[in-house]
Amino acid sequence: MTQITATMVKELRERTGAGMMDVKNALTEADGNMEEATVILRKKGLAAASKKAGRVTAEGSVQAYVEGNVGVLVEVNCETDFVGRNEQFRAFTTEVAKVIAKSKANTVEELLNDRWPEDAEGLTVGQKVSELIGSIKENIAVRRFVRYESPANATIGTYIHAGGKIGVIDEVVTEKGQKTDKAAGVAKEVAMHIAAAEPRFLGRNDVTQKDLDTEREIARDQALKSGKPENIVEKMVTGKMEKFYGEACLLEQPYIRDDKSTVAQHVEKQGKEHGCAYAVTRFTRYKLGEGIEKRSDDFAAEVASFIK
Repeated sequence: MTQITATMVKELRERTGAGMMDVKNALTEADGNMEEATVILRKKGLAAASKKAGRVTAEGSVQAYVEGNVGVLVEVNCETDFVGRNEQFRAFTTEVAKVIAKSKANTVEELLNDRWPEDAEGLTVGQKVSELIGSIKENIAVRRFVRYESPANATIGTYIHAGGKIGVIDEVVTEKGQKTDKAAGVAKEVAMHIAAAEPRFLGRNDVTQKDLDTEREIARDQALKSGKPENIVEKMVTGKMEKFYGEACLLEQPYIRDDKSTVAQHVEKQGKEHGCAYAVTRFTRYKLGEGIEKRSDDFAAEVASFIK
């Protein structure tokens, strides 16, 4: 039997766009014959995505799923907003979230190699993605996800805005008193605030040293340009840093429904009203396509490129 080398796997992956394990299995079945392995992949529909693999996927959907003490937030991308609103695509995104909830995968690559639950053919998540690409005729990619596994006294809140353009997941722990269904309302309210206010950190202790140094440098540079004495400059820097914390840290932001209170104060007030004490312990916010450079060429130009 021909030895399947890393070079062979790399070459076939580049040729077909199929996943690593799919390529390796096809080469093994074809005893190392590259052309035969390509045919095997095409028959399985795994090479159907190859022509679309390089296309930019900046649209799609962010979806959340919660079951018991496990919560998931996932972003699945496609090429066009039209497909992003397609019911088949959105249902698939939700199914991916359910798979993640039961998975031990910590990365997208690990997830794609997981088996798709109850699939008669034993396909992986990556192979199911390829199937959908063949069906919808657009490039599709699971971009990122986060999975919360929370303690018994915690409540996971989620909020999806604008049909999947923004998604939030957060965790609210009942520190004192009995956990009740009211905690779910608090977690949902905080998630809605996060969607609107875009906090970068939970609290000031979570701000990275790099961010602190950058903000202090900017604040000091601006203060020095005022021409004020050094002691006044330091006070100005302190004031600007406090403003930064109030804008960037969730717990110190003015609550969107009551700007006289911070989020921390609102949560504390809710706890007292419910006869307990709450603490927001973590959150994740995804904005669809953030950081992805979208294509600027128009549809007419794309059509023209195909008929030349």
